[in-house]
Amino acid sequence: MIRFFAAPIAAIALLSATAGGAFAEGFDSREIMGFGPSFFRGGASPIPRTTIMYNGNYAPGTIVVNTSERRLYLVLQNGQALRYGIGVGRDGFRWGGVHRITAKKEWPDWTPPSQMLARRPDLPRHMKGGIENPLGARAMYLGSTLYRIHGSNEPETIGQAVSSGCFRMTNEDVSDLYSRVSVGTKVVVLNN
Repeated sequence: MIRFFAAPIAAIALLSATAGGAFAEGFDSREIMGFGPSFFRGGASPIPRTTIMYNGNYAPGTIVVNTSERRLYLVLQNGQALRYGIGVGRDGFRWGGVHRITAKKEWPDWTPPSQMLARRPDLPRHMKGGIENPLGARAMYLGSTLYRIHGSNEPETIGQAVSSGCFRMTNEDVSDLYSRVSVGTKVVVLNN
């Protein structure tokens, strides 16, 4: 029994001793695969992603955005859905309708629309994709609208009404959704 615990204890001691313990404290094994916290930056969602029973009359694969709940649902088989927390448009910027995902982009560039620049002339005219970009790790473009489902480097805004009409998710959640849907996916936005 003592031999069983000896190797793991020795490994922990070695890691703790390396660089005065700094290596052990700063190491996250997910970084090896390029998928750790510093990859997504922005932290975990204040509203955890969960699988729930879902009674909507939508085909599996449909995305349903409920702006009043500040939740996005990806309809699954067998009366279930994945439920994600989202940030939605602030007063005067919420909308409803049915669209399809017309494009998907990883680490998208951001060019604020002219309407946004008129309200916020301090914004950059264009911003390359990356960790500081407000569209985050992934973006799914909705029809011919100016709106997207996109990541965010501000996880504290999830569950809030702060955007100019787009739907914000944590980078972790938007990457998960992005991997599950394709161009052409139906998106139903309920604004009640």
